[in-house]
Amino acid sequence: MPQNSTTPGGSAPMLGVLRPQIYRFRLGNFEVTQILDGFRVSPGPHPTFGQDQSAENVHNLLKANGLPATHFDHHFVPTLVNTGKELVLFDTGNGKGRIATAGNLRDLVQTAGYTPQQVDVVAITHGHPDHIGGLMHDGKPAYPNARIAFGEVEFDFWKKGQVREARKQNLQMFQEIAIPFEDKATFLKPEGEVVSGIRVVNAYGHSPGMLAFHVESDNQSLLIWGDVANHYVVSIQQPEWATGFDDVKDMAITTRKRILDMVATDKIAVAGFHMPFPSLGFVEKSGTSYRWVPASYQFNLS
Repeated sequence: MPQNSTTPGGSAPMLGVLRPQIYRFRLGNFEVTQILDGFRVSPGPHPTFGQDQSAENVHNLLKANGLPATHFDHHFVPTLVNTGKELVLFDTGNGKGRIATAGNLRDLVQTAGYTPQQVDVVAITHGHPDHIGGLMHDGKPAYPNARIAFGEVEFDFWKKGQVREARKQNLQMFQEIAIPFEDKATFLKPEGEVVSGIRVVNAYGHSPGMLAFHVESDNQSLLIWGDVANHYVVSIQQPEWATGFDDVKDMAITTRKRILDMVATDKIAVAGFHMPFPSLGFVEKSGTSYRWVPASYQFNLS
């Protein structure tokens, strides 16, 4: 059949990968929004993950889980919780300019239906660049009306400035964009509250004072665990393996095993900053270890 001259010929163009960026769900009487600040495709996971293991051991684990051994996809996913009384942002992402494929949180907060001015509290899990990089925007506080809440131990660690060589640039960033908030900031301790319904949890190790946050509403619970586990296979199936990102490795391993056991035993949902988007799921016991189970439709029904 002759081609209609008014119809363009050829196939549709290839458009490339399109990633979802926002997922919102109800947790009891709260609304929780997961936002993809961005991503980075990096070499590995070995030796960043399984730092104390042979490449073969790590590659075999990845292969058993259907993953490639040469590169991994690293997501950055802050969490926004609307309690009905306060809008609380957990971590601020990378900020503009650090990574070409990340640093979009402030814009995406608006895409999700909020304004930066509506954020009442910004709670920081720890002081690494992908968590504090978005504290400032164009030289001003990115969330101008928000109270900034840091972990007391974490803030003191960075303020003292005694960091390992790999964190020297991180220290400079913290001094430039986090220390200026000190006079007006709130400092959190484990078992304290950020706001009503959100409790502070000790997650020390990945960074010396890292915090997780237990969110509870109407008997439904969610643990925002920051960087307790940074890879959904290696860190969870082999929590005792050392990770290059961890600042205090033995403490990080102890914390990882404790929190994995807690969320698996108590069946607490998890929002994990580096888990595959929407970075929401559960941890199940599997033999003598654990596995990550992504959320499916259970949070869409409430």
